[in-house]
Amino acid sequence: MAMESTPAGAATAIELRVAARTEVADGVVTLTLQHPRGKRLPDWAPGAHVDLTLPCGLTRQYSLCGNRWDAYTYRVGVLREADSRGGSAFIHDELTEGARVALGGPRNNFALVPSPRYVFIAGGIGITPLLPMIAQAEMVGADWRLLYGGRCRASMAFLDELHAYGDKVTVAPQDEDGLLDLSAWLPAPRQDTKVYCCGPGPLLDAVERRCADWPAGLLRTERFLAKDQTPVRSEAFEVELRRSGVSLTVPPDQSVLQAMNTAGVHVLSSCRQGLCGTCETTVLAGEPDHRDSILDDEERAHGDCLFPCVSRSCTDRLVLDL
Repeated sequence: MAMESTPAGAATAIELRVAARTEVADGVVTLTLQHPRGKRLPDWAPGAHVDLTLPCGLTRQYSLCGNRWDAYTYRVGVLREADSRGGSAFIHDELTEGARVALGGPRNNFALVPSPRYVFIAGGIGITPLLPMIAQAEMVGADWRLLYGGRCRASMAFLDELHAYGDKVTVAPQDEDGLLDLSAWLPAPRQDTKVYCCGPGPLLDAVERRCADWPAGLLRTERFLAKDQTPVRSEAFEVELRRSGVSLTVPPDQSVLQAMNTAGVHVLSSCRQGLCGTCETTVLAGEPDHRDSILDDEERAHGDCLFPCVSRSCTDRLVLDL
């Protein structure tokens, strides 16, 4: 899964080599990444993603979809995006085996929490973060099912790997079966069942509508394109950076992150769309207007953090722990 982004503002510490590049479906390639000197890579858990800075200078986020117990190899899947701003097109057309990419992370905003039962729903390249979750659920003996949709079978990656799980996996190409039957898969909430969904916006919107009245915590989603959201207020607001001793005004046409950068206070950031979680900041006072695609409703209600690349303020003033 990829999230489009602007170049990251900070240098990354690890350079990786593209050990293999494999076409796994129409318009989908996997990259196998290793340290050039064979060193161990940072540990990760299902749902994690990494920042990859490509040789062309662009930085993109991709879900890790390989074997989490392989300490020396990462794998990511990359869809050729029709409206790509350069990242997926570069990987598909120009990135070759042996090329070097810079690594940031891993980070995890989509962690798999313990549960006796799971329902996984994937649309297209949204299968990537779910593959390690399925492997984990299988390893611990949890009851699970996967509903996997796509435009057509030829465009759906990793079908060969999923075939090993037998009838726990339902493959439903749209050209054969139409839209996914969410009513059959999500008939009613169960406290012993967690639902994890990743895919294109329309699928996530439909799943969220279906589960709108469910208890908090039963549904977790991950988006690879930012959700359109309208700010609570259109007026400027004040931000105090408590540790820096800086106060600034954030105008309507500027993000908190941009205003901080203009004031000389720089925060590590990457996607600038509220998708990757890199710029997470603690809120000390005020009420944030959460406009990210990361936090769930319960986390938003706490009001103790925000992502300044997209989030704003419901109140006249915010105090941040920066």
